Amino acid sequence: MIGLLSRIFIKDRLNYADAKVRTSYGILTGTVGIVLNFLLFAGKLIAGLVTSSVSVTADAFNNLSDAGSSVVSIAGCKIAAMPADSEHPYGHGRAEYAAGLIVAASIVFMAFETGKSSITKIFAPEELTSGIFSVIILGASILVKLYMFAYNRHYGKLIDSEPMRATAVDSLSDCISTISAAASLIIYMVWGVNIDGWIGLFITFIILKAGIDAARSSLALLLGKKADDEYTARIRETVTAYSEVIGVHDLSVHNYGVNRNIVSLHVELPASMSFSEAHDIVDIIEKELEEKFRAEVTIHMDPVCDDSEQAARYRELALSLIKSVSPDASMHDFRVNERGGKFIVAFDAEVPFGLPQTDEEIRERIARGFAGYDSSLGVSVKIDKV
Repeated sequence: MIGLLSRIFIKDRLNYADAKVRTSYGILTGTVGIVLNFLLFAGKLIAGLVTSSVSVTADAFNNLSDAGSSVVSIAGCKIAAMPADSEHPYGHGRAEYAAGLIVAASIVFMAFETGKSSITKIFAPEELTSGIFSVIILGASILVKLYMFAYNRHYGKLIDSEPMRATAVDSLSDCISTISAAASLIIYMVWGVNIDGWIGLFITFIILKAGIDAARSSLALLLGKKADDEYTARIRETVTAYSEVIGVHDLSVHNYGVNRNIVSLHVELPASMSFSEAHDIVDIIEKELEEKFRAEVTIHMDPVCDDSEQAARYRELALSLIKSVSPDASMHDFRVNERGGKFIVAFDAEVPFGLPQTDEEIRERIARGFAGYDSSLGVSVKIDKV
């Protein structure tokens, strides 16, 4: 159905990276979700009232909550598509993540409400009215929710939408909830055992888990989640493909919404290269990264000593001292400067988190190693945690 509707309403529908196409898919899938969830709510509410089943009624209001969540998601998509302005120079893309957090909060709230009703039914159970019609409604609901899971997962992956992926997970948890509610009615119809309150409580925990998972995912993006490893690896691969580049470090990706990344990194170039040559190389790299990764890119240029045997020996010593701290440690930004007739060896040491030594202890250890090699050397070490 989504495929057919997209052919009718979405121009250039296969260009999933386009911001307008993404927004259109968000609105389309959200609208379909609202309609389907309202129909499920109405059908389950009737079934719940007819059978006096709290588990079925809880499942009905869960679908009503999902409909409200779709409204919030659509609003988030529309706000996220707004262009940058003076107050939001990086655009409004994170509104999509904020919408996901609101959706998650509504799911958690609904979980508490259904939980209260379920506990009441456990301690004061009511007689259920069995009926095959209610079971049929719940069975149809399971099929609809499976369809919603499938299209949200499919299009969420195509347009890289966190709210749609969260909706897919929520739809799958709804299937479990509905199966449980149907099982409660069937058990009562066949054996006359009323476990309605307990099934309602079970559904509560399923809804609560879905809400917490969705909140965690949206909150991570709002707080500044680490960039995907594959994404940063491709950036490094692109930069180091240039023969002039010695190394890349301090790569940071700041996300302001889907396909709205700001990338900054340091590129090591030979100190013997002229400033003009180095600037030209950096400009070329920036332009390629911006076109290839659809991001704003800023590159800081670091000169690295590469033209003397003495500098090579100092580099080898520095690396061995860093490796003695941790086999996983490395370094970058190595240079040898002369100040007042004294040579200063300077570099950044990358060491993993969780080492027993403090930063100062690591610096002192490296300084002692250089002093044992040549006491006239000055050493300047910056510690970076990775």
